[in-house]
Amino acid sequence: MKKLSLTIIAAWLTLCTYAQNGISSPYSRYGFGIQAERAMGFNKGMAGVAQGFRNGQQVNIANPASYSAVDSLTALFDLGISLQNSNHKMSGLQQNIRNTSFDYFAFQFRGAKNMGVTMGLLPITNIKYNFASSSETLDGKEDITSSYSFNGDGGLREVFIGMGWRPVKPLSLGFNVSYIWGEYTHNMTLAFSESSVFRLSRIYSADISTYSVQGGFQYIQPISKKDKIVLGGTYTLGHKFGSEAYRKTRTLNSSSTVETESTDTIKKAFQLPNTFAMGLTYYHSDKLRVGADFELQKWSLCKFPNQQTVLSNDNLTDQYVSTTGKLTDRTKFALGMDWIPDPNSTSSYFKRCTYKVGGYYSQSYAKADVTGVVTDKPYEVGVSAGITFPIANRNIWHNRPLINMSVQWVHTNIPYLNANTMRQSALTENYFKFCLGITFSERWFYKWKVQ
Repeated sequence: MKKLSLTIIAAWLTLCTYAQNGISSPYSRYGFGIQAERAMGFNKGMAGVAQGFRNGQQVNIANPASYSAVDSLTALFDLGISLQNSNHKMSGLQQNIRNTSFDYFAFQFRGAKNMGVTMGLLPITNIKYNFASSSETLDGKEDITSSYSFNGDGGLREVFIGMGWRPVKPLSLGFNVSYIWGEYTHNMTLAFSESSVFRLSRIYSADISTYSVQGGFQYIQPISKKDKIVLGGTYTLGHKFGSEAYRKTRTLNSSSTVETESTDTIKKAFQLPNTFAMGLTYYHSDKLRVGADFELQKWSLCKFPNQQTVLSNDNLTDQYVSTTGKLTDRTKFALGMDWIPDPNSTSSYFKRCTYKVGGYYSQSYAKADVTGVVTDKPYEVGVSAGITFPIANRNIWHNRPLINMSVQWVHTNIPYLNANTMRQSALTENYFKFCLGITFSERWFYKWKVQ
């Protein structure tokens, strides 16, 4: 069984190296890109609800206080990937794209009495897009047209280690310490139909590395012999960090030779937000869980590179600076539940399966309209459903791998000012995702006795 587990893990990690970025969206050009869902296989079918969830056979990285629930004999391995089909619509145009993405890898084990330790790897944001504008005639030059092209790539990733400790029976505390790294490159090119007119190219880039610290708690309040509620919450520290941002401006001739080039640099250009999350979960025996979460990320107070025009001495000057106000606060409301008809059933396999459903609403942290005319915020709604299949091992009683399958439908609406009509328009995106996760449960710490 151990050889099989290691073989599957190795194959899964090999697949993940070829499936790093599951996004292909024009909206990913704003901020650090589109935020990845911080959810595991067990709660993807419940819209990511997790603050009050704790179970010794599930890895819940959303709240490190849950680590203390790990079984004293068990080591858990959890891996996941997603397959998705997305449809993008904008100004009468639409496009369908298919992607595969690596979602997470986590390893959890018991460190000491009432203490669990977890480590893992997961993406934070993704950037991937490639689009162009239609040709437009220049004023006073009817025989010359101009067009823009945009493309970008990159994203942030996180490797973390955390600990959860239960000092007293109803209360658990925990923390995660993370190393965050990544990069992004955004390219913009202005080209003209007349070969004698130089092209303008601008490249925005950064190499990012920093840390993150998250603390969490969970408090268990019994209601009756079979019922209880768990209140959970986390706080993630926001801070400035020293990564630099670059803007390279070039002019190119018809043979793509660089005629002029200049580079603007911003030191300590970035900042991570203070993040608050709270959740409440109701438990009925070991059959039913119903949870609700709320999350707030204070991006409006964070510095981010910004291109702005300043009037100085009756001259307009183009500056590349890091300012607040480039991003907005992100909020998310989520509701989800899971249900096991009979976890100990011997008559029906499907009674031992876990059935899940959930939904959420969130407002994005990125501003798609740089003019400030459009005040509506981008928003996202999603619904999901899933099943967990227990895989029984007839030969080794203590191993019980779990297969988590879920489907998600996500709709995003990103308002912007249409430069042609000078009216508010919207980029809409619809995603259909299939998520697959597998959890290995190994009794590494079992003490065998021979009689």
